[in-house]
Amino acid sequence: MNLAGVFAPIPTPFDEQDRVDTTRLRAALARWVTRPLSGFIVLGSNGEAVLMDDFESDRVIVAAREAVPSNRGFIVGTGRESTQAAVRAAKRAAEHGADAVLVRTPSFFKTQMTHDAFVRHYTAVADASPVPILLYNFTALTGVNLLPAAVTRLAAHPNIIGMKESGGDAARIADLVSGTPDDFSVLAGTAGTFYSALCVGAVGGILALACVVPEACVRLFELTRAGRHQEALALQRQLVPLARLLGQEYGVPGLKAALHLVGYDVGVPRAPLAPLPESAASALRDALAQLEEIPA
Repeated sequence: MNLAGVFAPIPTPFDEQDRVDTTRLRAALARWVTRPLSGFIVLGSNGEAVLMDDFESDRVIVAAREAVPSNRGFIVGTGRESTQAAVRAAKRAAEHGADAVLVRTPSFFKTQMTHDAFVRHYTAVADASPVPILLYNFTALTGVNLLPAAVTRLAAHPNIIGMKESGGDAARIADLVSGTPDDFSVLAGTAGTFYSALCVGAVGGILALACVVPEACVRLFELTRAGRHQEALALQRQLVPLARLLGQEYGVPGLKAALHLVGYDVGVPRAPLAPLPESAASALRDALAQLEEIPA
């Protein structure tokens, strides 16, 4: 599976009764698939997967698979706290058409999530999964850290094909790239440092920002790969304010609010998350207005 390029980790729409809304999901994907994205991730962090049960998750996978063309990557988040639950989730995702699965680190028993625990967990999931798996490290949310030494061991597994690293540290990305085989793909998970991640060897990104301004994210990728670094760096600097708001500032509520501002109906966040207050939405409007001035 080719993981080069920009992937959008799309949010899950919920209706006014807090039910998964597959009609809204299909309508949003009908627009996203017209954009120059390499593929899509459902049921990731931005998909509010941790707030959904398995039945709801399966409905999302089936609906999204019907809407995503076969020539685009379709990756499903299947992280669970137990190894067996992660195995079952990966198998169900494969049955419903996933090209690969993205498996976040288990994190509830934080002090027990050691190097060896992660290696055991991911090896068992990779052994059992019918489709390739990507490791997923997001320490800011999980409070645990999948270190490069563990990734080096796991990258030798034939069914572990890559990793999403959401820490935003270019030095960490460089360590991951240098410590893994050439056919292991490292993907950046933070739009604010996407350019630097590409410069040290990341093959692409899984970026919330790509849901909102996909063309700009893809252009940054293409400029960097073409060696047009001055233009790429200038574009990266323009993207940083909005990327920051969608990341550490406002998270999922910010992403859904920004999508609403650009014409996507993806509903509101699921409780206990709350919709973004109007005072915060004004900052999103300002950041989006600045991006409208970016030349094609």
